[in-house]
Amino acid sequence: MVIIDAQVHAYQRDHPGRPWVAQLQGPSEVTGDDMVAAMDEVGVDGALLVSPWTMYRDDASYAVEVHRSHRDRFALVAPIDVARPDVADAVGAWATTPGAVGVRLIFWQTPVAGAADAGVVAAVTAAGRAGLPVCVLSWGRMGFVADLAHDHPDTMIVVDHLGLVQTMAPPPPPDPFADLADVLALARLSNVAVKVTGACTLSHQPYPFDDLWEPLGRIIDAFGVERLMWGTDWTRALAHCSYHEAVAAFRDSSRLTDGERAELMGGTVRRIFGWSPGAQP
Repeated sequence: MVIIDAQVHAYQRDHPGRPWVAQLQGPSEVTGDDMVAAMDEVGVDGALLVSPWTMYRDDASYAVEVHRSHRDRFALVAPIDVARPDVADAVGAWATTPGAVGVRLIFWQTPVAGAADAGVVAAVTAAGRAGLPVCVLSWGRMGFVADLAHDHPDTMIVVDHLGLVQTMAPPPPPDPFADLADVLALARLSNVAVKVTGACTLSHQPYPFDDLWEPLGRIIDAFGVERLMWGTDWTRALAHCSYHEAVAAFRDSSRLTDGERAELMGGTVRRIFGWSPGAQP
């Protein structure tokens, strides 16, 4: 089974040459080499390397550097600032970058115009034109995500982190799956997939996080594993669990058939993002 982590981050220590905008939960530095070493230790073959918005906003230059050194292990997803006036051009330029397989939009609040916001429309339209899936972090706002998917039926919309609020450090939310019904409602839209990333941060139990499987089972029933992709959101999730635990909770679980596991932990990423470890785009 080829295991692909659907979301990891790498970043340098804060320094004047590439200063942080803000601090992301996790170590003071996780280089590309560090991330590859962590993956090797637990048997993860490849990952989508998502440039961290918190630190670098829409500057994905460090992720591009990491890809140059490890192009057989990572494909790249860049956050896009929908407020920039040249957002469509920015997406188009990103699409030509070696290793680029997707873009990411982050909405801590819904734009005033919702999915009709000019920058949002420009970004998603340009991504669709380039054949790039659009990852959306907008937990708690699944109505907005549904509007995006409805308005852009030919573009794959990938819901980050199960569409549910996740904490940067323990404890998890008191009722982490309170908004699950809103996520399940997206299953009717065939161009919506869901990243099962950071799931272990939602558990109120220690490894192997058995309390996750009832709600995860409902998500699997609604979307099918062919529209779900496992991932860790490493290293943001470090305060909640180890990388080994985040991998083994799914890889070693008896709750999944071998076929489900292969799809969830690699097959869906390969199909939706068009990339496999060992490929060198």
